[in-house]
Amino acid sequence: MTKHPSFEEELESADDTPVARQTAPSLDHIWQRRLARRSVLKGFAQAGLLAGASTSILALAACDDDNGKQADAATEPAVDASRFNFEEIAHGVDETHHVAPGYDAAILIRWGDAVVPGAPPFDPLNQSAAAQRLQFGYNNDYVGFIPLPYGTTSSDRGLLCVNHEYTNDDLMFPGLAGTDFRETETAEQVEIAMAAHGGSIIEIARKADGAWEVVKDSSYNRRITLLDTEMTIGGPAAGHPRMQTSEDPTGLRVIGTVNNCAGGITPWGTYLMAEENVNMYFRGHLVPGPEQMSQFRMSIPGNRFPWGKFHKRFDVNAEPREPNRFGWIVEVNPLDPSSMPVKRTALGRFKHEGAETTQSKDGHVVIYMGDDQANEYLYKYVSRDPINLKDRAANQHLLDDGTLYVARFAEDGTGQWMPLIHGENGLDASNGFNDMADILIEARRAADILGATPLDRPEDVQPDAATGKVYMALTNNKGRRPENIDAVNPRAKNEWGQIVELTPHDGDHANSGFDWDLLVKCGNPADAAVDAEWNKATSENGWFACPDNMATDSKGRLWVATDQGSAWSATTGSADGIYALETEGAERGTGHMFFRVPVGAEMCGPCFTPDSTTFFVAVQHPAADGTKDFAGFERESSFEDPATRWPDFTAGMPPRPSVVVITAKDKGVIGG
Repeated sequence: MTKHPSFEEELESADDTPVARQTAPSLDHIWQRRLARRSVLKGFAQAGLLAGASTSILALAACDDDNGKQADAATEPAVDASRFNFEEIAHGVDETHHVAPGYDAAILIRWGDAVVPGAPPFDPLNQSAAAQRLQFGYNNDYVGFIPLPYGTTSSDRGLLCVNHEYTNDDLMFPGLAGTDFRETETAEQVEIAMAAHGGSIIEIARKADGAWEVVKDSSYNRRITLLDTEMTIGGPAAGHPRMQTSEDPTGLRVIGTVNNCAGGITPWGTYLMAEENVNMYFRGHLVPGPEQMSQFRMSIPGNRFPWGKFHKRFDVNAEPREPNRFGWIVEVNPLDPSSMPVKRTALGRFKHEGAETTQSKDGHVVIYMGDDQANEYLYKYVSRDPINLKDRAANQHLLDDGTLYVARFAEDGTGQWMPLIHGENGLDASNGFNDMADILIEARRAADILGATPLDRPEDVQPDAATGKVYMALTNNKGRRPENIDAVNPRAKNEWGQIVELTPHDGDHANSGFDWDLLVKCGNPADAAVDAEWNKATSENGWFACPDNMATDSKGRLWVATDQGSAWSATTGSADGIYALETEGAERGTGHMFFRVPVGAEMCGPCFTPDSTTFFVAVQHPAADGTKDFAGFERESSFEDPATRWPDFTAGMPPRPSVVVITAKDKGVIGG
């Protein structure tokens, strides 16, 4: 039997391995050049050598000098009081979760729990696709909250919208330990896994005692699955020949959504599901043809699931255009369970990490999106028409008509948003783009031509409504080569990541220009070889690595979830978690550890109620990542032999991805 790496290792390699092509200078290289230039200009100024320089150069030198002073000041212990008021927990790893003292962390819903009326009790030894269609799916990632009644800021009742990113089949099903499930999995197991993908919409309510519960038999409760949820295709690529298949010759319908990572909630109360590593699910081999370049740029086929053996549409050699129907943002109306989700092609096709929304000064929707793979890009979408908050129905086509932009970062701390428009800047037939649909289907290749800046795995991009700033999590780039570093910023083999702060020019998210800076360079500040940058007020437990999902609360404070994958033992030696991160004042760049996941899990989905008294977090794939490094266990996990049986801790019950609800014992605001 063919020997394969573990599924978790393969999944991580898909993110860490860039697609080979010509690219613009990396953000790391630009940042190094900027810092080097700052040092040179400061040296010139100190030597009096800029006396005859132009006003613009002097202004730049002064600006850089100010930034340098701020960076120097930020390394000193803060004088101002922290914006957060809680006692940190310690780094570590064990079989369960931990939350800061003074808080309760309760399980709200687990894989296999009932969602749709009529769902049977979860039985891990007798799973079926029919049951999984009605039950909470696997690997909960994004979590979004919509208050009920709609249009209010209620924080006691609402709809929770949850993505189910992927499945860990060797932890889901008995009998797969020691095998390559791509060779041994049955057709029924494949369909169970397909049904466990997608999303869940559940009504939840806070009881009189403050505890939260799922409202059983709510008419809003809904499962969205890859197996049988029909979706329409909207926007410029709808009906295009490259979207047409033998099962859908119209190019207007597709069954399901897959690998839904992060997402967003729009101002008009719809739920955005981001399709990320869609390449994993397609089977076959790359062959010359009209879709060869598109498939190569998206790393298709990934051959990481056996679905193509049983479902022809996931065999690229049988259906070469089917992959074009995945890799989009899906819009769902959770207030109408009978509504059909729509894949919004105007937002481009790539490995979407999320889709967080804000508004321009004149009321147009702006959506920020990261493309989660090493050396990929940052995008934003600006709608053609403004939002109508008085009429939800009037917004149903806002995500079909607008402009997609990709970011280019400059060494002077500024940046430019470049539009992906047919007929402009080489995006025409001479480069294989015959119309706008071609550009959106191959958004990555179009961005290459525009000279976008390659980034270290851009994941969540979080606008801060309180300040107008935007925060981008760059998780890591382990393949960064030594020739891309210099003495000022030696971050070759970046295993730790960083968080970038963007400030739109004129305070307008629709503006084509922005300024940028690094908020933190992650990793252990006590290890000089890591070259991390934190405020010195950060404790031995407050620093982290591999930022992923983010959220801001009602006070405009930033919260960060981490994803170290199987490398946690080498990266921090601690399990992933939630960290509060200071973004302003003398405390800027200070981290505080708030929550920690059980061994092998990833931290996802931070989300607050409007009043910030409830914090929803998602614990994904417990017992999966890096269990060979878990002291006392030191082997691969399986259904029969997992590193933890969190959250049930019941014999025979496998580990179950779950959404956790956190509240303060004094019923106050999370974080103080």
